[in-house]
Amino acid sequence: MFTGLIREIATVKSYKNNILTIQSKYQAKLGDSIAINGVCLTVIKVNADGFDLELADETRSIIDESKISGQVHMEPAMMMNDRFEGHIVQGHVDCVGTVSQITPRENATDFIISVEKKYIAHIIPKGSITIDGISLTVNDVGADTFRLTIIPHTLKETLMKNYKVGTKLNIETDVFARYIDHILAHRYSKKSMSWDEVDSMQMSY
Repeated sequence: MFTGLIREIATVKSYKNNILTIQSKYQAKLGDSIAINGVCLTVIKVNADGFDLELADETRSIIDESKISGQVHMEPAMMMNDRFEGHIVQGHVDCVGTVSQITPRENATDFIISVEKKYIAHIIPKGSITIDGISLTVNDVGADTFRLTIIPHTLKETLMKNYKVGTKLNIETDVFARYIDHILAHRYSKKSMSWDEVDSMQMSY
């Protein structure tokens, strides 16, 4: 599990044969879970200046290739004794969104993000959402868009300062909205659900 609070702006050294090599100050260990631009990946090799991660077919089928090049957001998985801040983030990307509008305000910047309509049900006004690994709060939700208001500190400390209209984004929707939607969608298929079935459903996300 992650918090959506970016630990470091890391750099992609290479990406070939499904192996992503990251240059980072973070001292990773073999087998660690690390989110790169919001994608939970496993460390398969530790290097002097970073680490290697492997992308599965399922991951590559969802994300945009622009998300695995250049500078990237990096967050190691939360440890049991860590202070919990941010939001609950699984590192499981649901879809790729697109920046459709950027509007500077007096002390913040509005970003309008477009997504496929089928994902809007899991994006809740004033709920949480994760954009390229950054946990944020949704302001408004439209038919196929949602609005984020980003404070100057977040712009300064993340790659959002470089986003332009047309930038592709890894999006993880609200985990609780996904669970509730799944339960309601299947409420008539069976009389009841066992705890084993609930656990199985949770692990599928």
